[in-house]
Amino acid sequence: MANRASVRLPRLPSTILVSRQASIIAPATSRRHASTVSPSSTSGSTNSQAPILSWSDYLSIRGKKRRWELATTIPMTTAAAIGGASYFGVHTPQFMGLDPLAMCILATAGVAGLGYLIGPVIGSQMWRLTHRTMLSLIEDKDREFHEHIKRNRADPSTQSTTNPVPDFYGEKIGSMKEYRQWLRDQARYRRKASWGLNK
Repeated sequence: MANRASVRLPRLPSTILVSRQASIIAPATSRRHASTVSPSSTSGSTNSQAPILSWSDYLSIRGKKRRWELATTIPMTTAAAIGGASYFGVHTPQFMGLDPLAMCILATAGVAGLGYLIGPVIGSQMWRLTHRTMLSLIEDKDREFHEHIKRNRADPSTQSTTNPVPDFYGEKIGSMKEYRQWLRDQARYRRKASWGLNK
């Protein structure tokens, strides 16, 4: 009996027990950490990658773009007219025996018209350089905006020289207030056109 009581099982070293406990606990904590952290990080990354451009901001940007185009059109037209007048005043064009003064005026007007056409192009390119980070969003809104315009504008087949469709392409719209006014103008034109057809 004394021999049986004195038999003892061998004890494992403490370092082995600690390493086994650590290997059991570590995967559970890592899985718990991954389950709690990953959804928030992914949602934050998706939110940061999907910026939104509201309609009011888009129309405000559109109005600024139009002002850029006007700001370059005026000086370009003026400079072209002055340059044309100074050149053709010295080098008077001759064409089929027409009056040299009339030809000088026509040539100067033609150069000024060329400056009027080039001005908005230069202004648009300058505006694009200042909004490079938002060009993709603006272009998407441009397509959607033009679809709204085509769907809500009046039928151009009823227009005439004395009664054209107001702002057919919506070029003057630069805010939500102007867009609502544009819708009212289109509705007023439809009523006026239908009244003229039914008369």
